[in-house]
Amino acid sequence: MSRPEHIAPPELFYGEIEAEKYTRNSRIAAIQAEMTMRAVELLNLTEDEPRFLLDIGCGSGLSGEILDEDGHLWAGVDIAPSMLDIAVDKDVEGDLFLQDIGQGFGFRPGTFDGAISISVLQWLFNADKAENKPKYRLQRFFSTLFMSLQRGARAVFQFYPENDSQIELIMGIAMKCGFTGGLVVDYPNSKKARKFYLCLFAGQAPGGPKQELPKGLDSNDNPDSVAIQNQSRGKKSRKPVKNSAEWIKHKKELARKRGKEDVPLDSRYTGRKRKPRF
Repeated sequence: MSRPEHIAPPELFYGEIEAEKYTRNSRIAAIQAEMTMRAVELLNLTEDEPRFLLDIGCGSGLSGEILDEDGHLWAGVDIAPSMLDIAVDKDVEGDLFLQDIGQGFGFRPGTFDGAISISVLQWLFNADKAENKPKYRLQRFFSTLFMSLQRGARAVFQFYPENDSQIELIMGIAMKCGFTGGLVVDYPNSKKARKFYLCLFAGQAPGGPKQELPKGLDSNDNPDSVAIQNQSRGKKSRKPVKNSAEWIKHKKELARKRGKEDVPLDSRYTGRKRKPRF
């Protein structure tokens, strides 16, 4: 079976039909949620402290929904317009950018407290055009990502490497661009459950603890039990209840930040339920 990145570039592969199928597939959504929760865990963020994160290859916002539940602010970049259209229709919380990550980022230095990416990194090896050389695309990607992260921040990539040479090329370029860290492999002895996470450190925070590469989950951890544990992590969601006064005010504030001018003012009646008319 051909790998998707060998069939077509992502902006063409995920057209309207494929983007809709991907988003509506409950199995894909569950797997992506599980991998996103694992990526956030590997970021090693301080609990109960919202952070500003970058979702690389955000697609239709499946990973962003997990970040919302954890109370984080986020921005998402993706190259597929059809995926972003679905995210806009879903009214996701994050700011969205149509972006070819192989061309690098233009964010200000130190913008983000961390970055995650689910099932995206292998797409940088798509070479449908002569100028799309993976080595140079990876170099632009990692060098500009390094600049956009706070010192000491982490970037975690879940990806599907085709072979060992791809892993070596990715890690070698990332290290040349200033990152440290390495590869975390969950369930290395299970062909079905094995997952690869590239965990990178953007330098060392001033006065912060020394960065240590996390350990992968092994065969002693049941993948099914870990998934159940992740779904009910014992965390109280910091996301406001939908249609509550807090939720409405949050939506208004997001709209104002995005430049909308016709946003109603807040008042003591915001979010208050109206009594039924006789």
